[in-house]
Amino acid sequence: MRKLFGKLRWQVTDFHPKSVGIADWEAYLRRLPKPDLVWVPCFRQRDIAAASRWANRRGVPLIFDPLISAYDKQVDERQKLHAHSPRAKRLLAWEKTLFQRANRIIADTPAHADYFNQVLGVSKEKISVVYVGADGALFRAAPPSRVDEDPLEILFYGSFIPLQAPKVVVEAARLYQGPAARWVMLGDGPLRQTCEHAAQGQSNIVFENWLPYEKLPARIHRADILLGVFGITPKADRVIPNKVYQALACGRPVITRSASAYPEFLRNADETGLVWTAAGDAQELADQVTRLATDHQQRHRLGHAAAATSQRYFAESQIEQQLAGALACLGF
Repeated sequence: MRKLFGKLRWQVTDFHPKSVGIADWEAYLRRLPKPDLVWVPCFRQRDIAAASRWANRRGVPLIFDPLISAYDKQVDERQKLHAHSPRAKRLLAWEKTLFQRANRIIADTPAHADYFNQVLGVSKEKISVVYVGADGALFRAAPPSRVDEDPLEILFYGSFIPLQAPKVVVEAARLYQGPAARWVMLGDGPLRQTCEHAAQGQSNIVFENWLPYEKLPARIHRADILLGVFGITPKADRVIPNKVYQALACGRPVITRSASAYPEFLRNADETGLVWTAAGDAQELADQVTRLATDHQQRHRLGHAAAATSQRYFAESQIEQQLAGALACLGF
């Protein structure tokens, strides 16, 4: 977003308040100049109240780019709160109020836009969809860099959370019936230890630790097939994970759960580089990997299709247009 604001000839100035609750007063004391708009970035629900007070007094619009809902995270994803509990109801009421303070809400997928409308009460007219995409300077299409004599490589990477359902990947590797292949699980998180325990005795599963972000494209290029997410939670249906954007940009076929987060055309078309499975279905995942592992030509076609899908739907130029459209709704 910062890069695209620059391409659209905006100047971005950061403000990091020392105290969230009275950040507007801190802004006054520091004599921040009047901007054309205030942008509150992802995960910063706690900043909205003070930011909206300051924006209102300055007479400038406020845009909020939440990426996720705090209520959704606690109730639907982590299931720490029951939807009918007093705490959940208070959380929902609090977040509804915050979302109403913004002049424009950014959603990263159409499914999240629907959620913000239906659950958080934001009118559809106030919501713009701007996809996340991948950094085109880093993630570019390239042929597999592994040695031909080595086994095929199926790569899963992530933070090992329930939304990603890494245990489904472990089970799929156990059910896999294709040619020799390494199932690589890269990253760390709450479910990694559980996955390592479940993978004991499975010689085709390898665990790797996190590596620096700038080295991730080269790691993707070593793989033949990339794995997305397979969780059964409602939130898993509303997101397009970063790694899906990144894998498509690198020209790799991606197997992931079917989700309403994706453009409708991609959900219904053939050979887009995206291969769908049912949520939580290890057997279908194993079957899809087996099918691609045994058909080199199809993997090659899907790799080219993946790069084309990235350029058509999620390229920086496309996201720039979406951002420009969101700003145009505010008169810029």
